[in-house]
Amino acid sequence: MIKHINGLHHVTSLASDAQENNDFFTKTLGLRRIKKTVNFDAPEVYHLYYGDETGTPGSVMTYFPFPGARRGRAGTGEVGETAFAVPRGALEFWQQRLSDLGVAGLGREDRFGEQRLTLKGPDGEAFALVETDDTRAPWRHGGVPEDHAIRGFHSVSMRLADNGANAELLRLMGYEDAGNDGAIQRLIMPGGNGADVIDIETPGNTPQAHQGAGSVHHIAFSVADREKQGEVRRALLDTGYQVTPVIDRDYFWAIYFRSPGGVLFEVATNEPGFDRDEDIAHLGESLKLPKQHAHLRERLEQEHLKPIRD
Repeated sequence: MIKHINGLHHVTSLASDAQENNDFFTKTLGLRRIKKTVNFDAPEVYHLYYGDETGTPGSVMTYFPFPGARRGRAGTGEVGETAFAVPRGALEFWQQRLSDLGVAGLGREDRFGEQRLTLKGPDGEAFALVETDDTRAPWRHGGVPEDHAIRGFHSVSMRLADNGANAELLRLMGYEDAGNDGAIQRLIMPGGNGADVIDIETPGNTPQAHQGAGSVHHIAFSVADREKQGEVRRALLDTGYQVTPVIDRDYFWAIYFRSPGGVLFEVATNEPGFDRDEDIAHLGESLKLPKQHAHLRERLEQEHLKPIRD
């Protein structure tokens, strides 16, 4: 069993409009934009990061907003829902706030004894707010009272045709079974970073998902450093997974592999962090470009990257 994974690091999704995406996460959900950079493979497209004050692993939601992208089709082989942790008693506040702001898809439910508020993002993506005893510190300057503010991720819920092979992979990665609630299987990372829960849904007779705006592109799991990441990579290779070489993503090092259910997994280091090129007080304010794209700044800013109003 792999021993170095700490829970989720980040979740990366696709969007259709950078401004709308920015406003939803910073003004509606009250998260901090911690990085404004570009897609490594398509520098004409922003890569936006949102999270707590410093972008602590387990709090970071990231997006590639492709202008005018067509919406994805929900189905199997994808992350169907991303859930954030909020303090106990906060859901009444959030339901009123989100209703007043016209957020779609609001609903209340109970899963594994936890109270949840479901909602839809600007591109129809599924989110939930889950009441927990989470002690992580929130971003305190996002317009949401501290005693109601988002603490970080609670979980992701993968929608799969079959849960067997994927559950086996998660156990290899250090997750433990935590029971079932109907057709939902839960696995938990003991002693993790707070973003410790993976749910697996097997809805049956559901078509394969097609990615587009609103789809989760990949989920990333946290390890402390490159040494531990190397051990994880070797263990995955020894088990038969096709894993990429280590890739420098400026704020973390990453490896990628496809899970048996079709979801793209990443293992990302906690180092060097989002303050490697900006002071913590000014995270997310300036456009930061990977060094291989630095020479494109003038063209990108003039022709492709529409300014984002804060």
